[in-house]
Amino acid sequence: MAAAAARGGSAASQATPLLSIGQVLSKLSGEFPALTSSKLRFLEVQGIVSPQRTASGYRKFAPSDVERLRLALTLQRDHYLPLSVIRDYLDDIDAGREPDLPQAPQSIHSQHRTYSRADLLEAAGAPAQLLTDAISLGLIQPAETYDAQHVSLLRALVALEGHGIDPRHVRSVRQSAERDASLVEASLTHLLRRSDAASRARAQEIAPQLAERLDEVRGIFLRQALGRMLPD
Repeated sequence: MAAAAARGGSAASQATPLLSIGQVLSKLSGEFPALTSSKLRFLEVQGIVSPQRTASGYRKFAPSDVERLRLALTLQRDHYLPLSVIRDYLDDIDAGREPDLPQAPQSIHSQHRTYSRADLLEAAGAPAQLLTDAISLGLIQPAETYDAQHVSLLRALVALEGHGIDPRHVRSVRQSAERDASLVEASLTHLLRRSDAASRARAQEIAPQLAERLDEVRGIFLRQALGRMLPD
């Protein structure tokens, strides 16, 4: 069934009756109660399905499109897979391959290698006082063990301190990041309020994308400011 579901509707026979977006919702809403027309349009934008269009621009779905949607929504709901992984899986099937069912990526909260305080200082090449200052300023939360992100952060603080930017100057950067996180959270409220797995999976997929866009905007503003300060 997966192979059939992965094929888009463009190859459907002309004799096969095509379905409107409302008819597709009617077919799938029993299995996926949270499915809406906007979610179907989102899945189209993400490349999960490519319905045909009438001359007036209305979407028309082939039965193979419906099966492809059913498979994608099932993988998202039951296996917590992001749409990018689902799309690649379906593309492999389209290409005639027989891919293994993909595994859900590790959550941003997954546990990785841990570091004691001494290990953290050694891995980051940081003096103990710098870590103490970072903890006292709230840049790093005190803990018995730390992870790779703490190593990267402390290394960055070491490099910044070498140019006279000490941890107290970095507090505003953390505050800005927390404001950005609040923006992302607010934009995903409609998903975070839901308890279904599909909504959680979609929120987990969109949040990093929004963070990247915010980083991009911040970087542009910073480069513009530097350009005014250091003109060519």
